[in-house]
Parts: sequence; structure tokens; C-alpha cells
Amino acid sequence: MKPTPKPVLGAALTLDMLALHRDWMLCAPRDLEIQSFCLPHVLNGDLSAPLARAKSLIDGLTGRIGIHGPYIGFSLDTADPDVALIVQARMLKALEVCEALGATQMVIHSPISTWDHGNQQVSAHDAMIQIERVRYILGPVLKRAEDTGVGLVLENIEDVDPAARVRMVAALNSPALQVSLDTGHAQYAHVTAGAPPVDTYVMAAGKRLAHVHLQDSDGFADRHWHPGDGPLNWHAIFAALHALPQMPRLILEVNDLRNVTRGAAHLAALGLAE
Repeated sequence: MKPTPKPVLGAALTLDMLALHRDWMLCAPRDLEIQSFCLPHVLNGDLSAPLARAKSLIDGLTGRIGIHGPYIGFSLDTADPDVALIVQARMLKALEVCEALGATQMVIHSPISTWDHGNQQVSAHDAMIQIERVRYILGPVLKRAEDTGVGLVLENIEDVDPAARVRMVAALNSPALQVSLDTGHAQYAHVTAGAPPVDTYVMAAGKRLAHVHLQDSDGFADRHWHPGDGPLNWHAIFAALHALPQMPRLILEVNDLRNVTRGAAHLAALGLAE
């Protein structure tokens, strides 16, 4: 029997940190998630200079390119129609960035909160209303994404039920929308809100899982530690990943960006990734 091939790790990096780690990103087909285009002042400003710099830095990379989409200051289920239009416009602007860079994936945040977790179990209408609010905002965004070949991935933030955002993605029913998992966010929900362990989030997402943020955490806060600096069971998480029909993009997302390769070295030493 042939050994299971090890997945190649990618990273979530700002343009400054991409410049610092470019040699490491070039040494293998590492997927990249650019995190310099999610801030409001960037998307509202002149994008010509940052786009030109990004194009220069990604030249020669053999991994897939993605970006983190906008998320600051809003939720995708906002009930305010004026705010909803701002959110929609910002998402469409971020898709323009994807098109300019040839990026094929954009991370967006799940609106499902710990507050929603209980309320939606008491009232089925709450979940339905939330989904329709998200549909109102994302409808034109998903149509644009479908037309341009960009896949949006819905990342767990406060999600206590590992399957809740999977049901939301299924209800929105777009080939341009799949699921993202942040391991540290799942650990936070596990420790603070009684959610199941992190590997069950992988299982719940199943074939819809297209993207993973790899970070370690004790569950007290959103730590974004290097893998190995916290208690996460990486063997269980990777076993669940290997059971999927297709390996999602595996993106290291840590606060200590200058030393992002440290977590990669830990996972490589465990024999889990390259």
C-alpha cells in the first residue's frame, strides 16, 4: 500500500509578510491567502498600488491564490437595509481584487453567533430569517463569483453547531459557495460554549470543506498560535481531513507572521504535512 501523500501547507499573509516569506512560498506549491485587501480603507481607496505590488509578489508562485474578504464592522445577516447595501458593495469590490489577481477563493465570515445557537433551536424561523438576510446580501455577490470563477468559503467564527453554516451554504445553493474551517475558532467554541471537538467540524463540513485556517488555541480567546503551541489534537484533525473526498486548502493563519514557518515545521515533524 502506498503511503498517504502529505498535503502542502499554505499561509495567510499580508503583502509585507509575503515579501518576507516569498522564498518559502516558492519552494513548493503552497496556497496563498492574501490578507491585505479585507480592510475598509483599503477597499475604499485607490487599489492600483497594492494590486501592482501583489501581482509582483505572486509572480512565480505555483500554489493557488486567494484573499480574505471584508468582515470588519458588519455581519452578513445585518437587518439594516442601508448597511446591507454597503456590505454588498464591499464584497463586490473584493471580488474585483480577486479578478485582478487571478485569485480563485475568498474567505467570508459566518454570521452565526453563540446567541443564534440557542435561539435557532427554540425557533426554526430564526434560522430561516438569518439565511434569507444572508441571501439578500450575497445574491449578487455569488452571481458575480460564479461568472468569474471565484469560490467563496464561509468561515466559522462563533459557530457552536459544526453543521449550522453547512446548512446555510446548502440553502444558498450556489456552486460558488463552500465551507471554511478555522481550527482555533472551533476550539474556542468547544471550550467556551460546549461545542464538539475540532475534528467534528471537519466531519460536519464533509465534501463542502474547501478551506481551513490552521491555528492553535487554548480556547480561552482567539489565539492564532502556531500549531504545536496549544493543545489541539492535530493527528485527529488531519485524520478527519484525509477522510474527505478532496483535501481543502490548508492555510496557516497565525498572529506571529514573522515566524509562520514554525507551525509548518511542527506539523511536518508530526508527519502530517509538508
